[in-house]
Amino acid sequence: MPATLSRHQLTVLILALMATGMGQSLVFAILAPLGREVQLGELQITSIIALSALIFALAAPRWGRFSDRAGRKPIIITGLLGYTVGTLLFTSVFYAGLTGMLGGLLLYAVLLTARCSQALIMSGTNPAATAYAADHTGPEQRTRTMARLGTANSMGTILGPAVSGALATFGLLAPLYFAAGLAFLAALLVWWQLPVTPRQDLTSRPLSARLRFTDRRILLFLGTTVGLFIGYSGIQQTLGFQLQDKLDLTGIQTAQMTGAALMVSAVFTFLVQVTIMQRVKLEPTQFIRLGLISLLFGAAVISGFETFAVLAIGMAFLGIGLGLCMPAISAGASLAVNPEEQGAAAGLISACPAIGFVAGPIVAGALYQVHGSLAPLFSAAVFFLVLVVLVLKGR
Repeated sequence: MPATLSRHQLTVLILALMATGMGQSLVFAILAPLGREVQLGELQITSIIALSALIFALAAPRWGRFSDRAGRKPIIITGLLGYTVGTLLFTSVFYAGLTGMLGGLLLYAVLLTARCSQALIMSGTNPAATAYAADHTGPEQRTRTMARLGTANSMGTILGPAVSGALATFGLLAPLYFAAGLAFLAALLVWWQLPVTPRQDLTSRPLSARLRFTDRRILLFLGTTVGLFIGYSGIQQTLGFQLQDKLDLTGIQTAQMTGAALMVSAVFTFLVQVTIMQRVKLEPTQFIRLGLISLLFGAAVISGFETFAVLAIGMAFLGIGLGLCMPAISAGASLAVNPEEQGAAAGLISACPAIGFVAGPIVAGALYQVHGSLAPLFSAAVFFLVLVVLVLKGR
Protein backbone atom coordinates (compact mmCIF):
# COMPACT_ATOMS: atom_id res chain seq x y z
CA MET A 1 0.00 0.00 0.00
CA PRO A 2 1.32 3.48 -0.83
CA ALA A 3 1.88 6.02 1.90
CA THR A 4 -1.14 8.24 2.39
CA LEU A 5 -1.11 11.63 0.73
CA SER A 6 -1.46 14.08 3.61
CA ARG A 7 -3.59 17.19 3.50
CA HIS A 8 -0.39 19.26 3.74
CA GLN A 9 1.22 17.51 0.77
CA LEU A 10 -1.94 17.85 -1.30
CA THR A 11 -2.17 21.56 -0.48
CA VAL A 12 1.41 22.20 -1.61
CA LEU A 13 0.81 20.32 -4.87
CA ILE A 14 -2.42 22.25 -5.47
CA LEU A 15 -0.73 25.61 -4.88
CA ALA A 16 2.14 24.73 -7.22
CA LEU A 17 -0.20 23.64 -10.00
CA MET A 18 -2.46 26.62 -9.35
CA ALA A 19 0.48 28.96 -9.98
CA THR A 20 1.12 27.48 -13.42
CA GLY A 21 -2.62 27.40 -14.14
CA MET A 22 -2.89 31.10 -13.36
CA GLY A 23 0.13 31.84 -15.51
CA GLN A 24 -1.22 29.96 -18.49
CA SER A 25 -4.65 31.57 -18.25
CA LEU A 26 -2.99 35.00 -18.11
CA VAL A 27 -1.11 34.24 -21.31
CA PHE A 28 -4.19 32.94 -23.11
CA ALA A 29 -6.23 35.98 -22.05
CA ILE A 30 -3.80 38.58 -23.38
CA LEU A 31 -1.92 36.87 -26.21
CA ALA A 32 -4.44 37.69 -28.96
CA PRO A 33 -4.64 41.46 -28.30
CA LEU A 34 -0.94 41.65 -27.39
CA GLY A 35 0.02 39.90 -30.63
CA ARG A 36 -2.07 42.33 -32.64
CA GLU A 37 -0.41 45.26 -30.83
CA VAL A 38 2.97 44.14 -32.24
CA GLN A 39 1.49 43.55 -35.72
CA LEU A 40 1.47 39.74 -35.69
CA GLY A 41 -1.17 37.92 -37.72
CA GLU A 42 -3.74 35.52 -36.26
CA LEU A 43 -1.96 32.45 -37.59
CA GLN A 44 1.39 33.66 -36.25
CA ILE A 45 -0.10 34.23 -32.80
CA THR A 46 -1.78 30.84 -32.61
CA SER A 47 1.29 29.09 -34.01
CA ILE A 48 3.39 30.35 -31.09
CA ILE A 49 1.11 28.39 -28.77
CA ALA A 50 0.95 25.42 -31.13
CA LEU A 51 4.69 24.99 -31.67
CA SER A 52 5.58 25.52 -28.02
CA ALA A 53 2.91 22.94 -27.18
CA LEU A 54 4.69 20.49 -29.47
CA ILE A 55 7.88 20.97 -27.45
CA PHE A 56 5.88 20.48 -24.25
CA ALA A 57 4.36 17.28 -25.62
CA LEU A 58 7.77 15.86 -26.53
CA ALA A 59 9.38 16.79 -23.21
CA ALA A 60 6.65 15.90 -20.67
CA PRO A 61 6.90 12.09 -21.01
CA ARG A 62 10.67 12.29 -20.59
CA TRP A 63 10.32 14.41 -17.47
CA GLY A 64 7.78 11.91 -16.13
CA ARG A 65 10.13 8.97 -16.66
CA PHE A 66 13.04 10.95 -15.23
CA SER A 67 11.02 11.65 -12.08
CA ASP A 68 10.69 7.88 -11.59
CA ARG A 69 14.47 7.83 -11.09
CA ALA A 70 15.37 11.27 -9.74
CA GLY A 71 12.33 11.82 -7.52
CA ARG A 72 9.26 13.98 -7.91
CA LYS A 73 10.17 17.06 -5.88
CA PRO A 74 13.31 18.12 -7.84
CA ILE A 75 11.42 17.88 -11.13
CA ILE A 76 8.47 19.90 -9.83
CA ILE A 77 10.86 22.66 -8.73
CA THR A 78 12.81 22.56 -12.00
CA GLY A 79 9.60 23.00 -13.98
CA LEU A 80 8.47 25.96 -11.89
CA LEU A 81 11.83 27.71 -12.19
CA GLY A 82 11.81 27.07 -15.93
CA TYR A 83 8.37 28.64 -16.11
CA THR A 84 9.65 31.69 -14.20
CA VAL A 85 12.69 32.35 -16.38
CA GLY A 86 10.84 31.52 -19.61
CA THR A 87 8.01 33.91 -18.84
CA LEU A 88 10.44 36.73 -18.11
CA LEU A 89 12.19 36.13 -21.43
CA PHE A 90 8.88 35.91 -23.33
CA THR A 91 7.64 39.14 -21.76
CA SER A 92 10.90 40.96 -22.43
CA VAL A 93 10.71 40.07 -26.11
CA PHE A 94 7.17 41.46 -26.29
CA TYR A 95 8.45 44.63 -24.63
CA ALA A 96 11.06 44.93 -27.36
CA GLY A 97 8.29 44.56 -29.94
CA LEU A 98 6.08 47.20 -28.33
CA THR A 99 8.95 49.71 -28.18
CA GLY A 100 9.99 49.09 -31.79
CA MET A 101 13.31 47.40 -31.01
CA LEU A 102 12.12 44.22 -32.77
CA GLY A 103 9.52 43.69 -35.45
CA GLY A 104 8.30 41.53 -38.29
CA LEU A 105 9.61 38.00 -38.76
CA LEU A 106 12.54 38.56 -36.37
CA LEU A 107 10.15 39.41 -33.54
CA TYR A 108 8.05 36.34 -34.35
CA ALA A 109 11.11 34.07 -34.42
CA VAL A 110 12.46 35.34 -31.08
CA LEU A 111 9.03 35.06 -29.42
CA LEU A 112 8.70 31.51 -30.69
CA THR A 113 12.16 30.59 -29.42
CA ALA A 114 11.48 32.05 -25.98
CA ARG A 115 8.13 30.30 -25.63
CA CYS A 116 9.50 26.95 -26.82
CA SER A 117 12.44 27.18 -24.41
CA GLN A 118 10.01 27.83 -21.59
CA ALA A 119 7.85 24.86 -22.59
CA LEU A 120 10.87 22.54 -22.65
CA ILE A 121 11.53 23.04 -18.92
CA MET A 122 8.10 23.86 -17.48
CA SER A 123 6.72 20.56 -18.81
CA GLY A 124 8.29 18.75 -15.86
CA THR A 125 5.98 20.14 -13.18
CA ASN A 126 2.66 18.55 -14.07
CA PRO A 127 3.72 14.91 -14.60
CA ALA A 128 5.94 14.96 -11.51
CA ALA A 129 3.16 16.45 -9.36
CA THR A 130 0.61 13.95 -10.67
CA ALA A 131 2.97 11.04 -10.10
CA TYR A 132 3.72 12.30 -6.58
CA ALA A 133 0.02 12.15 -5.79
CA ALA A 134 -0.31 8.69 -7.36
CA ASP A 135 2.65 7.44 -5.29
CA HIS A 136 0.77 8.30 -2.11
CA THR A 137 -2.78 7.28 -3.08
CA GLY A 138 -4.49 3.91 -3.16
CA PRO A 139 -6.56 2.79 -6.18
CA GLU A 140 -9.89 3.40 -4.46
CA GLN A 141 -9.03 7.07 -3.87
CA ARG A 142 -7.30 7.76 -7.18
CA THR A 143 -10.17 9.44 -9.06
CA ARG A 144 -11.03 11.66 -6.09
CA THR A 145 -7.40 12.68 -5.62
CA MET A 146 -6.93 13.48 -9.29
CA ALA A 147 -10.10 15.58 -9.17
CA ARG A 148 -8.65 17.51 -6.25
CA LEU A 149 -5.47 18.12 -8.21
CA GLY A 150 -7.64 19.18 -11.12
CA THR A 151 -9.14 21.89 -8.96
CA ALA A 152 -5.69 23.48 -8.80
CA ASN A 153 -5.70 24.24 -12.51
CA SER A 154 -9.34 25.30 -12.31
CA MET A 155 -8.69 27.67 -9.42
CA GLY A 156 -5.70 29.08 -11.27
CA THR A 157 -7.82 29.60 -14.37
CA ILE A 158 -10.49 31.30 -12.26
CA LEU A 159 -8.05 33.65 -10.53
CA GLY A 160 -5.82 34.22 -13.56
CA PRO A 161 -8.32 36.11 -15.73
CA ALA A 162 -9.48 38.18 -12.76
CA VAL A 163 -5.90 39.17 -12.00
CA SER A 164 -5.22 39.71 -15.70
CA GLY A 165 -8.15 42.08 -16.05
CA ALA A 166 -7.03 44.10 -13.05
CA LEU A 167 -3.36 44.22 -14.04
CA ALA A 168 -4.10 44.96 -17.71
CA THR A 169 -4.98 48.51 -16.68
CA PHE A 170 -1.23 48.94 -16.07
CA GLY A 171 -0.43 47.57 -19.53
CA LEU A 172 -0.69 44.28 -21.37
CA LEU A 173 2.69 43.08 -20.09
CA ALA A 174 1.93 43.52 -16.38
CA PRO A 175 0.04 40.18 -16.05
CA LEU A 176 3.00 38.28 -17.52
CA TYR A 177 5.48 39.73 -15.03
CA PHE A 178 3.04 38.78 -12.27
CA ALA A 179 2.87 35.20 -13.58
CA ALA A 180 6.66 34.89 -13.47
CA GLY A 181 6.80 36.06 -9.86
CA LEU A 182 4.01 33.70 -8.84
CA ALA A 183 5.77 30.66 -10.34
CA PHE A 184 8.97 31.58 -8.48
CA LEU A 185 7.10 31.78 -5.17
CA ALA A 186 5.55 28.38 -5.91
CA ALA A 187 9.01 26.90 -6.47
CA LEU A 188 10.13 28.24 -3.10
CA LEU A 189 7.03 26.77 -1.45
CA VAL A 190 7.64 23.31 -2.92
CA TRP A 191 11.32 23.40 -1.92
CA TRP A 192 10.44 24.44 1.63
CA GLN A 193 7.28 22.49 2.38
CA LEU A 194 6.90 19.36 0.19
CA PRO A 195 8.43 16.22 1.73
CA VAL A 196 10.83 14.32 -0.47
CA THR A 197 9.80 10.83 -1.63
CA PRO A 198 12.35 8.55 0.08
CA ARG A 199 14.99 7.33 -2.32
CA GLN A 200 14.38 3.71 -1.34
CA ASP A 201 10.75 4.02 -2.50
CA LEU A 202 12.01 4.92 -5.96
CA THR A 203 15.06 2.71 -6.36
CA SER A 204 13.36 -0.41 -5.01
CA ARG A 205 10.75 -0.38 -7.74
CA PRO A 206 11.23 -3.01 -10.42
CA LEU A 207 12.27 -1.75 -13.83
CA SER A 208 9.56 -1.97 -16.46
CA ALA A 209 9.43 -1.66 -20.20
CA ARG A 210 9.29 1.90 -21.44
CA LEU A 211 5.71 3.08 -21.52
CA ARG A 212 4.69 4.30 -24.96
CA PHE A 213 1.81 6.21 -26.51
CA THR A 214 0.75 2.98 -28.24
CA ASP A 215 0.39 1.02 -24.99
CA ARG A 216 -3.03 -0.65 -25.21
CA ARG A 217 -3.76 -0.13 -21.51
CA ILE A 218 -3.88 3.65 -21.82
CA LEU A 219 -4.25 4.24 -25.57
CA LEU A 220 -7.95 5.14 -25.32
CA PHE A 221 -7.29 7.67 -22.54
CA LEU A 222 -4.42 9.24 -24.46
CA GLY A 223 -6.34 9.50 -27.73
CA THR A 224 -9.37 10.98 -25.96
CA THR A 225 -7.22 13.64 -24.28
CA VAL A 226 -5.57 14.64 -27.55
CA GLY A 227 -8.92 15.00 -29.30
CA LEU A 228 -10.45 16.86 -26.37
CA PHE A 229 -7.71 19.48 -26.40
CA ILE A 230 -7.60 19.83 -30.17
CA GLY A 231 -11.20 20.98 -29.87
CA TYR A 232 -10.80 23.03 -26.70
CA SER A 233 -7.62 24.82 -27.82
CA GLY A 234 -9.25 25.71 -31.13
CA ILE A 235 -11.92 27.64 -29.24
CA GLN A 236 -9.63 29.06 -26.58
CA GLN A 237 -6.99 30.40 -28.95
CA THR A 238 -9.48 32.15 -31.25
CA LEU A 239 -11.69 33.47 -28.46
CA GLY A 240 -9.89 36.81 -28.21
CA PHE A 241 -10.19 37.37 -31.96
CA GLN A 242 -13.92 36.61 -31.88
CA LEU A 243 -14.57 38.95 -28.98
CA GLN A 244 -12.54 41.79 -30.43
CA ASP A 245 -14.11 41.51 -33.87
CA LYS A 246 -17.74 40.82 -32.86
CA LEU A 247 -17.94 43.32 -30.00
CA ASP A 248 -15.52 45.92 -31.47
CA LEU A 249 -13.20 46.01 -28.44
CA THR A 250 -9.84 47.64 -27.79
CA GLY A 251 -6.79 45.53 -26.93
CA ILE A 252 -7.16 45.97 -23.16
CA GLN A 253 -10.94 45.42 -23.33
CA THR A 254 -10.33 42.25 -25.32
CA ALA A 255 -7.90 40.94 -22.69
CA GLN A 256 -10.43 41.68 -19.94
CA MET A 257 -13.39 40.10 -21.74
CA THR A 258 -11.37 37.06 -22.80
CA GLY A 259 -10.27 36.64 -19.21
CA ALA A 260 -13.86 36.90 -18.02
CA ALA A 261 -14.99 34.22 -20.50
CA LEU A 262 -12.19 31.87 -19.43
CA MET A 263 -13.08 32.54 -15.81
CA VAL A 264 -16.69 31.46 -16.43
CA SER A 265 -15.42 28.18 -17.87
CA ALA A 266 -13.01 27.65 -14.98
CA VAL A 267 -15.66 28.33 -12.33
CA PHE A 268 -17.85 25.55 -13.71
CA THR A 269 -14.87 23.21 -13.99
CA PHE A 270 -14.09 23.89 -10.34
CA LEU A 271 -17.70 23.35 -9.24
CA VAL A 272 -17.88 20.00 -11.04
CA GLN A 273 -14.60 18.83 -9.53
CA VAL A 274 -15.56 19.67 -5.94
CA THR A 275 -19.11 18.30 -6.19
CA ILE A 276 -19.83 15.64 -8.82
CA MET A 277 -16.30 14.21 -9.01
CA GLN A 278 -16.12 13.93 -5.20
CA ARG A 279 -19.54 12.38 -4.62
CA VAL A 280 -20.68 10.47 -7.71
CA LYS A 281 -19.12 7.05 -8.33
CA LEU A 282 -18.92 6.17 -12.01
CA GLU A 283 -16.35 4.47 -14.18
CA PRO A 284 -13.80 6.88 -15.73
CA THR A 285 -15.14 6.27 -19.24
CA GLN A 286 -18.67 7.16 -18.11
CA PHE A 287 -17.49 10.51 -16.76
CA ILE A 288 -15.60 11.14 -20.01
CA ARG A 289 -18.65 10.46 -22.20
CA LEU A 290 -20.77 12.89 -20.19
CA GLY A 291 -18.00 15.46 -20.40
CA LEU A 292 -17.70 15.18 -24.17
CA ILE A 293 -21.45 15.70 -24.59
CA SER A 294 -21.17 18.91 -22.53
CA LEU A 295 -18.16 20.07 -24.57
CA LEU A 296 -20.02 19.41 -27.82
CA PHE A 297 -23.00 21.48 -26.72
CA GLY A 298 -20.76 24.32 -25.49
CA ALA A 299 -18.90 24.51 -28.81
CA ALA A 300 -22.18 24.66 -30.72
CA VAL A 301 -23.39 27.57 -28.58
CA ILE A 302 -20.11 29.47 -28.97
CA SER A 303 -20.19 29.13 -32.77
CA GLY A 304 -23.22 31.42 -32.94
CA PHE A 305 -22.75 33.90 -30.10
CA GLU A 306 -23.36 37.58 -30.69
CA THR A 307 -23.44 38.74 -27.06
CA PHE A 308 -21.22 37.99 -24.09
CA ALA A 309 -24.12 36.41 -22.22
CA VAL A 310 -24.55 33.72 -24.89
CA LEU A 311 -20.80 33.17 -25.00
CA ALA A 312 -20.80 32.69 -21.22
CA ILE A 313 -23.37 29.89 -21.54
CA GLY A 314 -21.19 28.09 -24.04
CA MET A 315 -18.08 28.57 -21.88
CA ALA A 316 -19.96 27.17 -18.88
CA PHE A 317 -20.66 23.94 -20.77
CA LEU A 318 -17.01 23.76 -21.83
CA GLY A 319 -16.01 24.09 -18.19
CA ILE A 320 -18.38 21.34 -17.11
CA GLY A 321 -17.00 19.06 -19.80
CA LEU A 322 -13.39 19.63 -18.76
CA GLY A 323 -14.28 19.12 -15.11
CA LEU A 324 -15.77 15.73 -15.88
CA CYS A 325 -13.15 14.53 -18.36
CA MET A 326 -9.71 15.39 -17.03
CA PRO A 327 -9.79 13.84 -13.52
CA ALA A 328 -11.39 10.72 -14.98
CA ILE A 329 -8.70 10.49 -17.67
CA SER A 330 -5.85 10.92 -15.17
CA ALA A 331 -7.37 8.37 -12.79
CA GLY A 332 -8.17 5.89 -15.54
CA ALA A 333 -4.63 5.96 -16.92
CA SER A 334 -3.09 5.77 -13.44
CA LEU A 335 -5.18 2.73 -12.50
CA ALA A 336 -4.35 0.98 -15.78
CA VAL A 337 -0.57 0.83 -15.21
CA ASN A 338 1.77 -0.61 -12.59
CA PRO A 339 3.10 1.36 -9.59
CA GLU A 340 6.57 1.71 -11.13
CA GLU A 341 5.00 3.24 -14.28
CA GLN A 342 3.14 6.11 -12.57
CA GLY A 343 5.63 8.79 -13.59
CA ALA A 344 5.71 7.58 -17.17
CA ALA A 345 1.91 7.41 -17.38
CA ALA A 346 1.55 10.88 -15.87
CA GLY A 347 4.08 12.21 -18.37
CA LEU A 348 2.19 10.78 -21.32
CA ILE A 349 -1.14 12.16 -20.07
CA SER A 350 0.48 15.58 -19.47
CA ALA A 351 1.80 15.54 -23.03
CA CYS A 352 -1.61 14.94 -24.60
CA PRO A 353 -3.14 18.40 -23.97
CA ALA A 354 0.01 19.89 -25.46
CA ILE A 355 -0.35 17.67 -28.54
CA GLY A 356 -3.90 18.96 -28.86
CA PHE A 357 -2.58 22.52 -28.63
CA VAL A 358 -0.31 21.81 -31.58
CA ALA A 359 -3.11 21.08 -34.05
CA GLY A 360 -6.07 22.96 -32.57
CA PRO A 361 -4.78 26.56 -32.65
CA ILE A 362 -3.25 26.24 -36.12
CA VAL A 363 -6.36 24.72 -37.72
CA ALA A 364 -8.73 27.04 -35.87
CA GLY A 365 -6.57 30.08 -36.62
CA ALA A 366 -6.56 29.25 -40.32
CA LEU A 367 -10.32 28.62 -40.33
CA TYR A 368 -10.97 31.87 -38.48
CA GLN A 369 -9.36 33.79 -41.32
CA VAL A 370 -11.95 32.21 -43.63
CA HIS A 371 -14.98 32.72 -41.36
CA GLY A 372 -15.18 33.34 -37.63
CA SER A 373 -17.76 30.63 -36.85
CA LEU A 374 -15.72 27.88 -38.50
CA ALA A 375 -13.27 27.66 -35.57
CA PRO A 376 -15.82 26.58 -32.89
CA LEU A 377 -17.66 24.42 -35.44
CA PHE A 378 -14.38 22.61 -36.09
CA SER A 379 -14.09 22.04 -32.32
CA ALA A 380 -17.64 20.70 -32.15
CA ALA A 381 -16.85 18.23 -34.94
CA VAL A 382 -13.75 17.03 -33.08
CA PHE A 383 -15.69 16.51 -29.83
CA PHE A 384 -18.33 14.53 -31.70
CA LEU A 385 -15.74 12.32 -33.39
CA VAL A 386 -13.98 11.58 -30.08
CA LEU A 387 -17.32 10.73 -28.46
CA VAL A 388 -18.17 8.30 -31.24
CA VAL A 389 -14.79 6.58 -30.95
CA LEU A 390 -15.11 6.35 -27.16
CA VAL A 391 -18.58 4.81 -27.39
CA LEU A 392 -17.43 2.27 -29.98
CA LYS A 393 -14.12 1.36 -28.33
CA GLY A 394 -14.77 2.02 -24.63
CA ARG A 395 -15.97 -0.54 -22.15
